[in-house]
Amino acid sequence: MLSIIRERLRQGHRTGKFPQIEPQLPARFRGLPVLSQDLSPDQRQMAAASCPYAALMDHPQGLHVDLGRCLFCADCPAQQSGALTFSQDYRLAASRREDLCYSDAEYRLAESLNQRMLKLFGRSLKLRQVSAGGCNACEADLNVLGTLVYDLGRFGIQFVASPRHADGILVTGPVTKNMQSALLDTYAAIPAPKIVIASGACAINGGPFCHSSEAHQGIGDLLPIDLYIPGCPPHPYTALDALLRLLDKR
Repeated sequence: MLSIIRERLRQGHRTGKFPQIEPQLPARFRGLPVLSQDLSPDQRQMAAASCPYAALMDHPQGLHVDLGRCLFCADCPAQQSGALTFSQDYRLAASRREDLCYSDAEYRLAESLNQRMLKLFGRSLKLRQVSAGGCNACEADLNVLGTLVYDLGRFGIQFVASPRHADGILVTGPVTKNMQSALLDTYAAIPAPKIVIASGACAINGGPFCHSSEAHQGIGDLLPIDLYIPGCPPHPYTALDALLRLLDKR
């Protein structure tokens, strides 16, 4: 027992100081894209055509990127052609689907719940997480939020085992045919009022499975979404920032 106590004293306090102090992210982290607007029309067209998931679009005003479709690929062809670079900005969540599409304008981040919902959930939010056919990457990074570094519980947010105990649902995965009814049944079991969160490119737009006949293209036309968390998968700090913005704690 004494050796355990000594080790705990040696390790000290391991919980991060986010959101008071900004996180230190590795150099290889791929955050909010920065688009190049100095390309010729032909270069813009070629860059947009090079994205395998149609996340990059060529408009008369310049390039636009849809973060709901973007997989933040390590070998992004548009990045290799100089059309964009990835910044260290981990703040990616939005409240509306259309806000995920942007060019060089200021990115519109997620807004908090209305006053009635904040009064209900602002101090205690219980979420039921549903993996609707995901690859487990989003699920793994969400699981990390329960570790002592992030300590999601200190903000009054918890993942629960039963939808009957939940205030909302957090969905990952593209919603495969085999999971669609289970997802809708879980949502129906949550008492109203309730919130819906789409986490990851799959839940938002189908991700790499967007053209599959065995998967739905996300949950947008199945459930009313209150919060979008882009990424493939979203970094734990991206998800934590999103949840805190939803509860007006950022």
